[in-house]
Amino acid sequence: MQTFRSLILQPRFLLLAYVLLALIASIQALLLPPHMFSGLPYTEYNNYVIFKQSWFNLLAGKNMYILYPDLQWDLYKYSPTFALLMGLLARLPDFIGLTIWNLSNALILYAAIRMLPFKDRIISLLLWFVALELLTSIQNAQSNGIMAGLLIGAYACMQRGKIAWATLWLVIATFIKVYGAIGFCLFLFYPDKIKFSLWSLFWTVQMAILPLLVTPYQTLIWQYHNWATMMAADQSASYGLSVIGWLHSWFGISGGKTIISLLGILLFLIPFVRYKLYHNEVYKLLMLASMLIWVIIFNHKAESPTFIIAVAGVGIWYFSRARQLWRSLLIAAVFIFTCLSPTDLFPPWLREHFFVPYTIKAVPCILLWCIVFYDLMTIKNDEQIPAELLPG
Repeated sequence: MQTFRSLILQPRFLLLAYVLLALIASIQALLLPPHMFSGLPYTEYNNYVIFKQSWFNLLAGKNMYILYPDLQWDLYKYSPTFALLMGLLARLPDFIGLTIWNLSNALILYAAIRMLPFKDRIISLLLWFVALELLTSIQNAQSNGIMAGLLIGAYACMQRGKIAWATLWLVIATFIKVYGAIGFCLFLFYPDKIKFSLWSLFWTVQMAILPLLVTPYQTLIWQYHNWATMMAADQSASYGLSVIGWLHSWFGISGGKTIISLLGILLFLIPFVRYKLYHNEVYKLLMLASMLIWVIIFNHKAESPTFIIAVAGVGIWYFSRARQLWRSLLIAAVFIFTCLSPTDLFPPWLREHFFVPYTIKAVPCILLWCIVFYDLMTIKNDEQIPAELLPG
């Protein structure tokens, strides 16, 4: 047993496991028959189809932000730059392109978590903790593994003084999903803020104009306008697996979406007033955890595959503090009710009549974010990461 435990905590074994997760998810999606929606058949990897089709729409000068029901279900919601980058995969056969896409999600997250300031054993435990939620994301061919990896990787690069790389990861995250811009709040903790701002501006301009390689200037401006219009219309479309969705499903609160969002922003910003802790590594890790959880639970469009981002934040919170029974019980609740709730371990009736209508997947993360907020407001200036969690 000891030998097996040692084996599964080895970095190379974890790397292999993450590769296998991506391959299994890809094979499963490719082999499953199309499912019907509004009388039309769509693949099980419809999100990847949306992503790759955006490249062809960009190239043809078509509006990328309207429905194309003959090709895909749902809207494309990312930037023109992301569509350009998908051109690297779009012309490949789906069995190759989808596999590379899923591998990218798995390996970028793997690499980013490996950069966190914990010993190998702790990092391996964290990677195992998030693995099931990662599988949920890549089974849906989503980009959330990449998003989590870019945000964590940006933090790790800031810690190492690699500002150019950190800002690049944040700008790429923002051009994938606009909420990636929240990562820029982390720069408050580090010196060279002018250098940080200049690099951010440089990468933003480069990413914004990159589609000019394949589309005229006026068409690109039109696409950005279409993107903004679609995002504005999308803002009020749903409640999601979020604080807003929880309040609606549990208490029947249907209005006040803007007020709840503003309150969430205020609560997220309050811990930043503790500026004397900006050099404290525990505080910075807790802020990273808070950011990763907050960006999902206050997202009115949050769905099950997006929770890999929040679950990564939960893991970072847990492994940056000393072990306590109540913390272990909380993280176990997240694993059971957030990670396992969409799986076949629970009967379909229970999922359909309890977990889904009552947004149960989001509830443990909402509770845990409140705990992270409390930790941020009560942490002492001299608190350090427990020695047993650090390398060497």
